[in-house]
Amino acid sequence: MFNAQLDQLTDYPFQRLTDLLGGPATADSLVMSIGEPQHRPPALVAQVLAEQAGAWGKYPPANGSPDFRAAVVEWLNRRFALPEGMVDADRAVLPVAGTREALYLIAQTVITPVPTPDQGKPLVLLPNPFYQVYVGAAVMAGAEPTFVPGHDGPTAVPDFTTLPDAVLSRVKLAYLCSPANPQGSVADLDLLKRNIELARRWNFVLCVDECYSEIWDRVEPAGALTACAQMGGSLDNVMVFHSLSKRSSVPGLRSGFVAGDPSLMAAFARLRSYGGAATPMPILAAAAALWRDEDHVRENRDLYRAKLDMAERIFGDRFGFTRPAGGFFLWLDVGDGEKAALALWRQAKIRVLPGKYLSRGDVGDTYIRVALVHDLETTERALTLMAETL
Repeated sequence: MFNAQLDQLTDYPFQRLTDLLGGPATADSLVMSIGEPQHRPPALVAQVLAEQAGAWGKYPPANGSPDFRAAVVEWLNRRFALPEGMVDADRAVLPVAGTREALYLIAQTVITPVPTPDQGKPLVLLPNPFYQVYVGAAVMAGAEPTFVPGHDGPTAVPDFTTLPDAVLSRVKLAYLCSPANPQGSVADLDLLKRNIELARRWNFVLCVDECYSEIWDRVEPAGALTACAQMGGSLDNVMVFHSLSKRSSVPGLRSGFVAGDPSLMAAFARLRSYGGAATPMPILAAAAALWRDEDHVRENRDLYRAKLDMAERIFGDRFGFTRPAGGFFLWLDVGDGEKAALALWRQAKIRVLPGKYLSRGDVGDTYIRVALVHDLETTERALTLMAETL
């Protein structure tokens, strides 16, 4: 009755955490296991949704509104220093109901799940540690996930150019996350260019998940489209994924976009017309307003920086603490991630995620991921308790 590929999937990390801790979060617990932003959403969201309330009664087009696509291109051009016209709003941009949907469906778009006699299953490259959706997408598309650790240890971004030709010849899709979830590492322009060139040489699709690109500490992260622009402007073999969930603290809005290679976008749009969720018109309008506003993003970023300052003061050089270059997670080396998660839950009512639930092999076994998503007062209380318990 069921798809046999499901047997290859482990339980989702948060179910594994619930099993480990013996039950779900309680009213008196501090949940720092989930990357769900708790900052106040920008006021303009409610305003625009109210103004556009009459549009709830309309089926939205799958490719969104012209205004949404224009707002996305304006933001991409401004943020990543792109030349005018490099990204075509009608051929190279699509709204998505949160990027998780898109990251999953792109594998269904580009992978033919038929092994070749001489090579076996197609391969999908993933960072290790990784965002779980990459694995689910690869497995359910009939491909074999290939986990690639950081080029300079478990806190780094992988460099796929170091893989042997025998592996690269089988690759159909590669996921690269920058800033990375969970460790906050960032791919520089040189690394992005090398991997784009690699994707074109071996003709696979490079999907760059940049959902944390606007939450950074000291240096604005590079983007894959900037690399494309500096390599001549072609978007061939490249897709980038962006979301408002983290940037604008509106995870419930379920709004993001995909941009990139027009030929890939056309195929992706064709699949989504069958199985994707079209974004309602009021949400498209609110999203367009958010992409055009940077004030709330700067305020958001400053709050995360203040929490990193707090963490640095509380942890110092203990537990392998380093300030992540991007994102809002701490990736702490505590010796045994599951043991630490249990202790924090039993002694301090704090829920964190063991690193082994986000990795393969022993790459993340000694780590925990801590989401700095709460207000400053709650975060300080939680980190202080955490330091005392650990």
